[in-house]
Amino acid sequence: MTTSRVFQAGLAALMLASVTMTGCVVTARPAYYGGAVVTVAPPAPQVEVMGVAPAPGYVWMGGYWDWVGGRHVWVGGHWMAGRPGYHWVPHHWVAVGGGYRLSAGHWER
Repeated sequence: MTTSRVFQAGLAALMLASVTMTGCVVTARPAYYGGAVVTVAPPAPQVEVMGVAPAPGYVWMGGYWDWVGGRHVWVGGHWMAGRPGYHWVPHHWVAVGGGYRLSAGHWER
């Protein structure tokens, strides 16, 4: 096999590997529940240490209790870049129909 063919085969293998790995995403946060009514009340919020914002204009997104695998799981807060003209409305549980439903956090004008 010539040097040119070896180079072409290696380049093709490298391109195939990069294409198959581009869609790889890893996250440590559980998925937001927001589904049906849960009959188990969420525990009291955990105390979190916010620390210093990483840059001016960042907003603290406080942690909340999510519903994962049939139980409440704490999702820790984090800093996020703010949106000018908006304020952050945190996740919160709403009492409905003899249970509780998680209302998603969102930006509001």
